[in-house]
Amino acid sequence: MSEEIASNRKARRDFHIVEQYEAGVELRGTEVKSIRQGKVNLSDAFARVDRGQVWLYNCDIQPYDKASHVQHEARRTRRLLLHKREIRKLIEATQHKGLALPVLRAYWKGARVKIELGVGKGKTKGDQRQDLKARAENREAARAVANFNAKRGH
Repeated sequence: MSEEIASNRKARRDFHIVEQYEAGVELRGTEVKSIRQGKVNLSDAFARVDRGQVWLYNCDIQPYDKASHVQHEARRTRRLLLHKREIRKLIEATQHKGLALPVLRAYWKGARVKIELGVGKGKTKGDQRQDLKARAENREAARAVANFNAKRGH
């Protein structure tokens, strides 16, 4: 299957995710080696469509320790590799519908690094509170069911 490199848990907290896309990432050699060491941070990462290309911003890949004199910038913008029809859908979603493109996670697919992009609408503080309340209620209900079943001997 696919081994997860890093995930962005803040994205699901801050956005209502409507759709998800898988995108390849255009990387340099030292970036791949640094990713293999797990030196990736996606907490502020997002994508943006610019002149028919999709670009990854604020993805922090720390420099590779054992590299020679050639080194990459940690927060450089990287091109995401998608099909043209997917890029057209993303253009429509971002420009016409006003949705955002947060990065949800990065993972290995074979020998390639893939990014899971979410298409989502930003949540308000009230929405976030409702989600927390619903999660707490579900947790309490599951606990009550487990206690009931334990007392009955099931």
